Amino acid sequence: MTTTQSLSGSPSPSQSVRPSKKFSDGKTQDSIGPTVELRIGWMPQDPAVVNRWLSKKIEQAGEKDEPFAEVIQKFQKFIENDASILILFQQMFNQVPTTPPYDKDTWGNPSVSIVGCVLVSKFAHHLYKVRDYKTMLRLFNSLLTEAPIFTSKHASLAFPINAILQWPMGTPAGKALFQIPSVNEQFCNVLNERGKYLSSPASAHVLNTEPGGWLSDEALKAMGGFTDDFIHDTSKPHWGFTSWDDFFTRRFKEGIRPVPAPYDSRIVTNPCEGGVYNIAHNVLEHDTFWIKENAYSLADMLANHEFVTKFVGGTVYQTWLSALSYHRWHSPVTGTVVDIDFVPGTYYSSSPTVGMSPLALRNSQGYLTSVATRVNIYMHADNPDIGLICFMGVGMAEVSSVEVQVKKGERIIQGQETGMFHFGGSTSCLIFRPETKIKFMEDVDSKVGDMANIIKVNTPIGCIEA
Repeated sequence: MTTTQSLSGSPSPSQSVRPSKKFSDGKTQDSIGPTVELRIGWMPQDPAVVNRWLSKKIEQAGEKDEPFAEVIQKFQKFIENDASILILFQQMFNQVPTTPPYDKDTWGNPSVSIVGCVLVSKFAHHLYKVRDYKTMLRLFNSLLTEAPIFTSKHASLAFPINAILQWPMGTPAGKALFQIPSVNEQFCNVLNERGKYLSSPASAHVLNTEPGGWLSDEALKAMGGFTDDFIHDTSKPHWGFTSWDDFFTRRFKEGIRPVPAPYDSRIVTNPCEGGVYNIAHNVLEHDTFWIKENAYSLADMLANHEFVTKFVGGTVYQTWLSALSYHRWHSPVTGTVVDIDFVPGTYYSSSPTVGMSPLALRNSQGYLTSVATRVNIYMHADNPDIGLICFMGVGMAEVSSVEVQVKKGERIIQGQETGMFHFGGSTSCLIFRPETKIKFMEDVDSKVGDMANIIKVNTPIGCIEA
C-alpha cells in the first residue's frame, strides 16, 4: 500500500564537532552533535551563488510581469485581508538589517526590491534582496513552473524558497510568523502546487546531458556511482525518468545496498542514506527543545502519541539527507508495523537559538523534529531485545510531502522499502526505548556531526546488547 501525505555550506567541507561526552546513567539528556554551519547538498557553499540566483530571478520576475497563479492570488489575499498577518509579513522584511551583510550584494551594491513590476536600481544585473511580501510572492509564482538545474556539486540550489526567505525567516517577526498554522497552510498550498509541476513530464526537461542538466558528466560525477547504482535507460528520453521527482526518488538497481547480515536480528541498519546529525541518550518526555541545542522532547516529537512513555529515557539517532542523496527509506529491522502517524506542522520555522542565517533550517534539525511536518512509523521488531522502535521522516522546507509504502499491521523485512521523501533533502530519526540497549558501531559514533561522510542505507549502525 502506498500513502502519499502532503504535510502541510560553509566555504569548505570541514566541520567542527563538539567533543564527545560520556553518556550519563541519570535522567539528564546527553548528546553530541554539530556546532557549525554546513551547506552540503541543500544550498550552495558559496553565498555569492545564491546572490546571483536571486538577482537573476528578481530581474526575470520584473521583466515577465506574469499574472499570479490562483494559489499565489489566494496567498496574497490571505496576507492582505488579515491585519495581524500583514503586519508580521511587513515586519519580517523590515527587521532584516540594512547593515552589512544584509544591505549589499556580493559586489557591494545596495539591495532593492520590486515595486509593482519595475526594478528600482541602476544595478539591474546585481543582487536585489527580497524586502517585501509582494516580491516574495512574485518569486514564488515563478517557481511554480520551474525545475532545479544542476550547476555544480557545491553550487546547486535545491531549496530555492529557502534561499528567498533565508534572512527574513530568522527575524523576530519571521520566527513568530512561521509558527502560525494558517500561514503554514498557505505555504503547504504553494509547495503542493509546485510539487504537481515537479511530478509532471514538463519538469523532465532538466534531465539532459547538456551543461546544467542532471545527466551531464559533471552532475553524474557529483552524484557518484549513478550509472552503476541506479535504474536508468540511456536509450529513452531523459534516461527513462518521467519527471524531476521521478529522477529525485530514483531507485537502486537490484543487489545495490544489500543488508549485510539479514539473519542476525541483533543488528539495526540505517533506514536512510545520509550523514549522522546527532545521537542523544536519556531523552526526556518534555524538554525545552526551542532553547537547548540538540535537545529532543518526545511528547512533542511524537505529538503526544500513546507510545510516548515507552520511549522516555531512550535514544534518538538522527540523520541528514542532502539533495544529492538517495531519498527512499528502508526498514531498519524485521518485524511488524504497529502504527503510522502523520503529523502536520511547520515548513520554515527555525529554532529561536538560530539567528538570521542562510542555514537556519540546516542548524535547526533537532528543533524541527518537534515542529515540522513529519510522519512517524512505529514498528515492533521480532527481536524482543529491540521491541518497539519509531522511524520519523521530517518533511521540512521544500519537502512538501512524504510517501509511506507500508500499512499498519504489515509484516516488514529488514531492508524493505518503507517510503520516501519528495522534492528535497531532509532529516530522519530512529527512536529507541530505554530497554533497547543499542551499541552504535564505531564507524557511526566517529561520524556524528560530520555530515559530509554519508552512511549508506541498510548499513549496520548498531548492535543490540542483550
